[in-house]
Amino acid sequence: MSIRVVVADDQALVRRGFAMILRVHHDIEVVAEAGTGVEAIEAVRRHRPDVILMDIRMPEMDGLEATSRILQEADWDTRVLILTTFDPDEYVYEALRSGASAFVLKDIPPEQLATAVRTVAEGGTLLAPSITRRFIDRFTQRRVNTVAAARLERLTGREGEIMTAVARGASNAEIAEQLSIGGATVKSHVSSILTKLGLRDRIQIVIFAYESGLVEAGDHDVGH
Repeated sequence: MSIRVVVADDQALVRRGFAMILRVHHDIEVVAEAGTGVEAIEAVRRHRPDVILMDIRMPEMDGLEATSRILQEADWDTRVLILTTFDPDEYVYEALRSGASAFVLKDIPPEQLATAVRTVAEGGTLLAPSITRRFIDRFTQRRVNTVAAARLERLTGREGEIMTAVARGASNAEIAEQLSIGGATVKSHVSSILTKLGLRDRIQIVIFAYESGLVEAGDHDVGH
């Protein structure tokens, strides 16, 4: 089955350009375009896409608010891929906190856009650990979120170890090696963490780990 996509951007030329690039791929179907956050929400409700390409700065309602509302309302598995003109900034960080799965710069090479959509549709993320840490170092408030900290009690000791390793940028393979456990076991623990804390993906694990005080901004990578 094809991946159903909604493209939301207030610049018609940019929006139509992205749609045109995606439409040449037989496994991707652009079901709607939107020029504002409000239009994006309406298009998503109508077409129930798998992936939404969402610009941040749009009239009526920006992409941050639209992302938050869409993901709170959706009763199916839909993913948001943020479009931005800038290198990672506070807006992107806030979008990820709202549940977005990835971001791409608008100058992404055309051949990489379809790959990004497929990755997100399959449940993957497009945010390197090093970039995630830049978000945390720059934008996470130093004050610990006590509500988030209390939720850490839901985790076992091993899950806490794995969450810390994920937050510091370790891959599943690296975590397995560091803790001397199997890769499948690490994957199972990560899934359990997501379920217990009500998180969507690895990016939200990282953000939650810092906001809860489990890991402090500026911590070095595991194993480095």
